[in-house]
Amino acid sequence: MRAHPSQLESILALWESDTGLLESDNFAHRIAIQDDLDRLFPDEPLYPDSSHNLINRARALHLNLESANTELFASIRRQIQTGTCPSEFSSILHTLTIPPRGLAYDYLDDLISGVLQFQPPTEPLRALHSESVFYQPTPARHIFHLISSAAITKADTLIDLGSGLGHVPLLASICTGASSIGIELDPTWIASAAQCANTLNLRNVTFLAQDARQADLTRGTVFYLYTPFTGSTLQSVLNLLRTEASLRPIRIGTFGPCTLVLCAEAWLKPLTPPAEDQITIFVPCT
Repeated sequence: MRAHPSQLESILALWESDTGLLESDNFAHRIAIQDDLDRLFPDEPLYPDSSHNLINRARALHLNLESANTELFASIRRQIQTGTCPSEFSSILHTLTIPPRGLAYDYLDDLISGVLQFQPPTEPLRALHSESVFYQPTPARHIFHLISSAAITKADTLIDLGSGLGHVPLLASICTGASSIGIELDPTWIASAAQCANTLNLRNVTFLAQDARQADLTRGTVFYLYTPFTGSTLQSVLNLLRTEASLRPIRIGTFGPCTLVLCAEAWLKPLTPPAEDQITIFVPCT
């Protein structure tokens, strides 16, 4: 149902008068309002004779909110470049009401996208192997959940097996100071991830274009898999991880269908009830 112009004016006036919208910890509210502005005030006016002024006000508000977001992204990037975990992450995460499960993306992904600013690939992506899985980034709220539930610290080295653009290694290092390694078969993703790490001055993050089955895993204390491959490839990697677990304590974080595969591994036990739509941490059985 279309809102009447008088209703639109009331809604718009309320948003325009809310000066707190421009504060950094109101990022989620700004994103929601921007979505509502796009919905309520489309490019083609619903009421051409009466809503022209409302359209201009809506566009001006949208630009103000976008400017606040841009300033927030720049502030966070400056903190990262100087080796500081951004204080805004804590304040924004404190307002998070979305539970750490489910496959959908949300405003945290808008935040991380604005901060990391990956450059689009310049080369075609490789054709997928029969046991490879189409790349999707881990939703940001799950990455923050991984960091906390795996208790990642500066003393750890996280290895992301099938790292794609590198969201997990980048955020783990930014938030904890841990060393991180992204292992990814497609060099196109690796190039974008490495460029992002370099721009943000992250010296403890490395990205390697390798087959996970041939990768050096000896430095890892925390491993992450967002179901990057299946079948015999996944089993080969799990066999490698079992060998690493016999040499030192490790934790393995999973997301997606591979979680159930790890549940069938007798040498592993989940620390929480496993589920495909949330982060599950596994540790070797003692």
